[in-house]
Amino acid sequence: MSASGDLIEGDAPYIDPVRAAALHRRSLRSSVVATVSTVVFLIAVGFATVNAPGWASVRYWFFNGSAFRASVGSVASAFLLNVKIFLVAEVFILVLSLVVALIRVSTAPVLMPLRFVATVFTDVFRGTPTLLVVYLLGFGMPALQIKGLPNDPVIWGTIALVLSYTAYVAEVFRAGIRSIHPSQRAAARSLGLNVSQTMRFVVLPQAVRRIAPPLLNDFVSLQKDTALVSVLGPIEALRAAEIYSASKFNYTAIVVAALLFIAVTIPLARFTDWLSDRQERRDRGTAR
Repeated sequence: MSASGDLIEGDAPYIDPVRAAALHRRSLRSSVVATVSTVVFLIAVGFATVNAPGWASVRYWFFNGSAFRASVGSVASAFLLNVKIFLVAEVFILVLSLVVALIRVSTAPVLMPLRFVATVFTDVFRGTPTLLVVYLLGFGMPALQIKGLPNDPVIWGTIALVLSYTAYVAEVFRAGIRSIHPSQRAAARSLGLNVSQTMRFVVLPQAVRRIAPPLLNDFVSLQKDTALVSVLGPIEALRAAEIYSASKFNYTAIVVAALLFIAVTIPLARFTDWLSDRQERRDRGTAR
């Protein structure tokens, strides 16, 4: 710092220790208040639940310990199919949605027919409920009896999820690409990059960083929607839980399936929140 009190480039900013201590105390007090209020709220909800007139019946039908232990093995084994469908579908969704988004943002006249097809594809599959797409493909395609087409319901259920979510994710990619300021493209072109190089090295890296949180939100929904494949017959977590519930007349297995989905989606949700917060901090830093 110079004699006049101004910061010289390279010096660390001066932090008033009194103000820093006050901010620390305020942050600590806020954390304590938030923790205590949350604990009190949870205790109140729990007390009201267990003292409800019908709690004994609900506990027996949905939170039965013996039924939980008896069903968790079969439901957990079936849940592996959900995970496999999710992982396979996610790869295809990322690739296809990026292709659709790039086609839709292109301005080349020769790609006009592809832009029309991509627009119709997006509108149709975004407007059709995913469950209906699963029904239409899972039952309709094998019914055509076309030689060479697979009859495995898992394959058609996965394809239905891929088509449905590709339409959503493509719009996320397109929004991210369009959010990049035109000056970025102009700067890249002035450096000698062509259109494809500008998109690959300048636009897409920035767009992907911006859309990472909403992209992960879509994949959280995808993980849950893998249960829709159960309507075609494969024994995944939901179908295994339904089989146990129908045979034992107890719905605890449904709760087991829900807990398995939650165990996967909560880490993804927290990771999404962390990415959102990091992006917000980066934007604030850039704004300064």
